[in-house]
Amino acid sequence: MKAFAISSSLLALKSLNFNHTRNRISNNPFLFSNKTLFFRQIHSSPSPIMAASSINSELARSPPAIPLPTPPLTNFKIGLCQLSVTSDKDKNIAHARTAIQDAAAKGAKLILLPEIWNSPYSNDSFPVYAEDIDAGGDASPSTAMLSELSSLLKITIVGGSIPERSGDRLYNTCCVFGTDGKLKAKHRKIHLFDIDIPGKITFIESLTLTAGDTPTIVDTEVGRIGIGICYDIRFPELAMIYAARGAHLLCYPGAFNMTTGPLHWELLQRARATDNQLYVATCSPARDTTGGYVAWGHSTLVGPFGEVLATTEHEETTIIAEIDYSILEQRRTNLPVTKQRRGDLYQLVDLQRLNSN
Repeated sequence: MKAFAISSSLLALKSLNFNHTRNRISNNPFLFSNKTLFFRQIHSSPSPIMAASSINSELARSPPAIPLPTPPLTNFKIGLCQLSVTSDKDKNIAHARTAIQDAAAKGAKLILLPEIWNSPYSNDSFPVYAEDIDAGGDASPSTAMLSELSSLLKITIVGGSIPERSGDRLYNTCCVFGTDGKLKAKHRKIHLFDIDIPGKITFIESLTLTAGDTPTIVDTEVGRIGIGICYDIRFPELAMIYAARGAHLLCYPGAFNMTTGPLHWELLQRARATDNQLYVATCSPARDTTGGYVAWGHSTLVGPFGEVLATTEHEETTIIAEIDYSILEQRRTNLPVTKQRRGDLYQLVDLQRLNSN
């Protein structure tokens, strides 16, 4: 009741002040003999957006943010292959091959696969299914297939993730292949999935996996892409670093579970897209209720206003959706947050860029 009374009083006060001002204007021909002039003067003053954009926001990013580059393509189709995963690695590779070919046949120029698509998702499986990506060939049949298809079909593939063996360490690794079949980037999951929700789910990736230590952003034939894997999406700082490096799109292969999936999966995607005013694409394995780890599914494409452009349920499927980079600048003009950051109050530091300079 008090809040209502205060609000009503403020409303009455505003009305009184407006009427008082209007009466002064009407009754003072010396100051305002032309009421049209008065309103014209109001409308010619700087808009709130113009005033806010005069703030020096460059200090909010260190080093300063890179302007959004012109992408090689403005419009293209993306394919999100939500695959069923089995304990048979050769079958998983053959199945992924077919899904990629089908997506390319439907016009996809960029194809995203799920997290850990060639192996069951378990600490017991990671060492058994791990591949030596750097050695390639027979030592990494999963990435050999991705390299072959990207060249053959002239597409860009963000290859989900597979367990990688490097020396005596294991990583959860995403490989990006260009249209020439060459490996353009390799992202090792930075934030490991170590959680304990009593009575729901406990999983400790760090029992077998080592965390990566490098943010990964790559220029491709379909634009500049920042890469994260599953749990990486929970950390807005990584996405902000990618945005400051000029990313058009963030890709997160992920396998959220039946506890965190319904709570956070879509929420986090929309948050990363909205915060950074860019596209976010995710790809999950299909749900297998007989497996030791049950994935949520719901692979999704989100636009730069946080709008869900395409999604699905938990069954195996491939989403084909369109990306239009021309709206990125439009959205950033509509909501010019990049020009309104308060560099005098906070700062995001990209240590990798800073140290390289």
